[in-house]
Amino acid sequence: MTANNLRDDWWKQAVVYQVYPRSFRDANGDGLGDIAGITDRMVYLKDLGVDAIWLSPFYPSELADGGYDVIDYRNVDPRLGTMDDFDAMVAAAHDAGLKVMVDIVPNHTSDRHAWFLEALSSPAGSPARDRYIFRPGAGEHGELPPNGWQSLFGGPAWEPAGDGTWYLHLFTKEQPDLNWKNPEVHEDFKRTLRFWSDHGVDGFRIDVAHGLAKDLDSAPLSELGEKYSVGNDQNADGTHPLWDRPEVHDIYREWNAVFNEYTPARFAVGEAWVVPEHQHLYASEQELGQVFNFEFAKANWDADEFRTAIEEGLSSASESKSTTTWVMSNHDVPRHVSRYGLPQVRTNGYHDLPNDWLLRNGTTYLEDRALGERRARAALLMELGLPGSVYVYQGEELGLPEVATIPWDRLEDPVAFNTDHGTAAKGRDGCRVPLPWVVSDMPEPAPWDPEFGTGASFGFSNVGERTADPHLPQPLWFAGYAADAEADDPDSMLNLYRRALAWRQERLTATSDLGLEWVASEELGYPEDKTIVYQRPVAGDGRTFMCVVNFTEAPVSLPDGQLVMASVPIADGQLPGDATAWLLR
Repeated sequence: MTANNLRDDWWKQAVVYQVYPRSFRDANGDGLGDIAGITDRMVYLKDLGVDAIWLSPFYPSELADGGYDVIDYRNVDPRLGTMDDFDAMVAAAHDAGLKVMVDIVPNHTSDRHAWFLEALSSPAGSPARDRYIFRPGAGEHGELPPNGWQSLFGGPAWEPAGDGTWYLHLFTKEQPDLNWKNPEVHEDFKRTLRFWSDHGVDGFRIDVAHGLAKDLDSAPLSELGEKYSVGNDQNADGTHPLWDRPEVHDIYREWNAVFNEYTPARFAVGEAWVVPEHQHLYASEQELGQVFNFEFAKANWDADEFRTAIEEGLSSASESKSTTTWVMSNHDVPRHVSRYGLPQVRTNGYHDLPNDWLLRNGTTYLEDRALGERRARAALLMELGLPGSVYVYQGEELGLPEVATIPWDRLEDPVAFNTDHGTAAKGRDGCRVPLPWVVSDMPEPAPWDPEFGTGASFGFSNVGERTADPHLPQPLWFAGYAADAEADDPDSMLNLYRRALAWRQERLTATSDLGLEWVASEELGYPEDKTIVYQRPVAGDGRTFMCVVNFTEAPVSLPDGQLVMASVPIADGQLPGDATAWLLR
């Protein structure tokens, strides 16, 4: 086991690898990734150097939203395996020294969940309906929705129940929102947390953690609909009826008591898209323990933006008496190799031009993949040198770009189903394409689109056997990113991850000192606001670790010290532009 995993607070400095199960590895050849496929690649994950794996939802689901429409919270989707398969996967992970985290989806269920089926067959005002958010419709006979709220995936946020009442769904209509004012809901999720903890799960990732508590009774729904929109989730003053309400923290204090029933105590990381000033509330030691620092993932390739994200993350961690998290990609955002290879221009808050390009038709802007990869390598070393936890999304260790040109008829994400083809968002499938494992198992060009393949899967499914095509098509250029080819290339992204993770484990997280000191650019003669330089204590011989990130196009001179590693080759002590170096001084 690694030093991190020998500590009860292992998660405070862990590197966690996010597995999107349906796209990680297919062990039975049906085109869909499964639990046995994760077990099959446990050695790969151990060799990568991570401390834990986090599984996105693998529960029974109709896949209206990639598994986040859960039918049964305490079971495995039979298309992905069985509970025995899950237990075997957990045992394999623990044998490899890895912890296991699973996704919990508490804001909504599937419309096929037993509770919701009972609610639909029960009268208005019944206990079954009180588990969800049903309201009378507007109009003479309730034929109109209670207000004009639009869901986050497009279309109305209210769906008729057939009797003049409507139910709320902030996401797809197949994902009815739960009523967290109902005690039954509280008790059932505590049962779910205990169920997975009893099956060896070490921690949890909480989906839509800022959305559970709602207040739809403080004013008529028509007035709430006029004053607030569903998408307005930056609830700085705590008055929004749907997001980041103060009462949500009562729920997590209940959960914290469940976590502490186990030795070592379980923990959770919250997906809370909240203002930075509220992050620490979710991450406190009385609640979840950690929260995602999405400011880091939002940042363009810009020194000021990353410095601000780092400062806010460290400040939040200090307030919560926990550690912050660093994440550049996940299953909901375009892959950062592509983001960094596009114009770094902010046009509308978080919705930057790179995101617009990737989620549209893939032709608006020129993607410079070589530049994107160079910056991604630099960003990795900047990220791994920081104190706290790092969350790695599957495939980023291979340097995978976004697949922006999936044909419309092959898309799965509900975002694509509610938009006008060719002019609006294609959704999140571009970062969810199954991983390429083996370059020799390369598909043949497909007749319907020469960029994609058919009849093989880069080893995603069983190599050497005829298998179903992957559930999302893989582009033929994935051949340049197959794991086996990168493993043999000492300069590949995969081997950079392996080297950096190993050194981080040995020298940075081996100490419990989570301090960070900024070094002013002018002290080193660097261009103002164009570099990031920080230093930290390091385990070993008493020297100090320094990270230097150059965001300019021109090289800068590295300070004196032992060069540990760099994102690009270093000559004559010069750090090129869009590059990072680690030093011991």
